[in-house]
Amino acid sequence: MDSGTLFVVATPIGNREDLTPRARRILGDVDLIAAEDTRHTGRLLSHFGINTRQIALHDHNEEVVVHKLISALKEGKSVALVSDAGTPLISDPGYRFVCAAHAAQIPVSPVPGASAVTAALSVAGLATDRFCFEGFLPNKKVARINRLRKLCDETRTIVFYESVHRIKDTIKDLDEVLGAGRNAFIGRELSKLHEQCVSATLGELRDMITDGQIATKGEFVLVVEGNRNPDTAAATINISQLIAEISAALPANQAVDLVSSLSGRRRNEIYRLMLAQRGEDDDA
Repeated sequence: MDSGTLFVVATPIGNREDLTPRARRILGDVDLIAAEDTRHTGRLLSHFGINTRQIALHDHNEEVVVHKLISALKEGKSVALVSDAGTPLISDPGYRFVCAAHAAQIPVSPVPGASAVTAALSVAGLATDRFCFEGFLPNKKVARINRLRKLCDETRTIVFYESVHRIKDTIKDLDEVLGAGRNAFIGRELSKLHEQCVSATLGELRDMITDGQIATKGEFVLVVEGNRNPDTAAATINISQLIAEISAALPANQAVDLVSSLSGRRRNEIYRLMLAQRGEDDDA
């Protein structure tokens, strides 16, 4: 018996009209839909009159459910993999499932469509010939700052996802670690009723979020310009060394003042870098 096919199907990131005709047909034709959230996908299917049976597949059950799905595919059944929104596996579940299908020599076919990454890049006004996707930054401030410091010399355009709960802190950290003058873009609620697309510097975006010009509601995609002068990577390393040496010899406030004066970088940025080195959070 020939095995079935695993279809990796992109679904709308907001506007239901973005579901492609091919995706709609396949979701109706397959034997089973593996969905990140069956309730969420159920509303989409109901809107289009699709009655295909669903099975939940998410981060907490993927390892167990994958065995059942692979068995079904080996029996000749076809399966569609969907996430709550956009293209599966892009910061969404499904990696183990797709890997297992390949290992079992089961055909895997993409059904392309909406993706928040490409949607944001297409309207950001930043270079798209080379870019990297970082997904969600760490929740904890120290880990987030350390990750951003490693991206200081990245020359490609950088794309992040962020939640409403952390957007203010993330923009603040981007501003302070990568520099307020770095060009960037915020896409909020892309393709939805309250869509907001703003292109500005990181410093300007920080101010716009602080004063409410950019609402802290919904889902966010951040696109940040790459480092146009990668030679500044050396300067970043020297500042880190400077902070370590001076803070070992002086009280924190004096050390911050001195490093800020020597480097020309803002005092609060130096302070946060010092906390990151010490493995502390800034709760202020």
